[in-house]
Amino acid sequence: MGIRSLLRNAFGRSKATREETGAAPSGAGTTPESATIPEAREESVPAPSAPAPEAEVPAARTAPPAATDAPAADPAPAAPTLPAQGSRPDVAERAAETSAAREESAARDEAEVRDEAAVESVDEAEVRDEAVTDLVSQAFDNPTPPAAEAEAAEPEAAAEAEPEPKAAATETEAVAEPAPEPQAVAEPESAVAEPEPEPEPQAVAEASPEPQPAPEPAPAPEPVATAAADTAGTATPPALVSLVKSAAATLDKHGLGTQRAAVYLVLDRSGSMRNYYKDGTVQNLAEQALALATRFDDDATVPVVFFSTDVDGTADLDLTNYEGRIAELHAGLGHMGRTNYHWAINAVIEHYKKSGSTAPAFVIFQTDGAPTSKPAAEKALCEAAGLPLFWQFVGFGDPDAKGFDFLRKLDDLSVPEKRVIDNAGFFHAGRDPRGLSHDALYQQLMVEFPEWLTEARGAGILKDG
Repeated sequence: MGIRSLLRNAFGRSKATREETGAAPSGAGTTPESATIPEAREESVPAPSAPAPEAEVPAARTAPPAATDAPAADPAPAAPTLPAQGSRPDVAERAAETSAAREESAARDEAEVRDEAAVESVDEAEVRDEAVTDLVSQAFDNPTPPAAEAEAAEPEAAAEAEPEPKAAATETEAVAEPAPEPQAVAEPESAVAEPEPEPEPQAVAEASPEPQPAPEPAPAPEPVATAAADTAGTATPPALVSLVKSAAATLDKHGLGTQRAAVYLVLDRSGSMRNYYKDGTVQNLAEQALALATRFDDDATVPVVFFSTDVDGTADLDLTNYEGRIAELHAGLGHMGRTNYHWAINAVIEHYKKSGSTAPAFVIFQTDGAPTSKPAAEKALCEAAGLPLFWQFVGFGDPDAKGFDFLRKLDDLSVPEKRVIDNAGFFHAGRDPRGLSHDALYQQLMVEFPEWLTEARGAGILKDG
């Protein structure tokens, strides 16, 4: 039976009842009984995407008063309403739960998207920081030109200007949106890799030495230059530099810095001198005489006279040929004889006269004992007093030996009874003359020479002005 037939029967029964009970047809009496609506069949309701508001069930309308004589008309069908049975709340609850679950899932997805976006943003920031750190390190290690810095800064500015990915409203947008993010991470890497072409700092480093002035050459050592200026232009050998300095200091001390003189060396070759030649003592004295000649003599050459019983030989010693020269010459002179001073004195006088020099001569006369012929030695020395020659005797050996008494006597020969002026001096160098310092040697050599220069000029013997 349909709903319409049920309503018609219900309204028909109500009318019959009112007639039997004499109820007034107006609406002022009791309210007619609400029409009961049969249970509607439960229909499957599709789950809405969003929770639908619960429909209110309207109250049943009261039937209008029917005319007594008029036939019963079909009432207008009531608007169908959803029942308020227990099945409806279950559906609504399930729909609400499903909606809540979907909202939670969407919220979780959205939170995950935001977290991923935040992580990517942090990674991007870290990459940018690493890029900036690398750029700063490269800038300190290899300064980048301004153009390269501008190019390196462009990718960073582009990366910073890029908006962060927005959270999508739907699941599809949230998943699809982060797709372009790997490009944003790759861009800072290119920014780090771009500053590689940096040959320009090398060009700057190569160009920097150009404006620097060239270093000035170091001046030559002063002692060598001074020695060369005072001699024939030959540089002083390194082994003689200290000797030359000592000689120069002593001459300056005695006011002889500008004095010129020829230097002679007379060497005793008697048998008792054998060990002094062998151990280099005589060679040492020869080098000291040569150093003095570099300050005194214009040509820095020392004529050497070897004597014993007679004059054994003569030779010249200079700056280019002096090392080991004495031993070499001595070995070639043969037998060692006696000690005859006068032959050596005469040899020096002869050499000086042949030179034609008017300058004074400083003669270093070395011996280890008294002459074989004392009268001959004294006579030769007194005759030489009229010449500009000063004789400085140097004794080797025992200072207490009786042979040196004669040399002390020569130093004290009376003037003018025996000689015009005092032209000789004497000092003893000891048993080991090499132990005597250069300064001490030169000091002893110059004790009487300055005084002789004055006397020789006063006597007209020396005319060098």
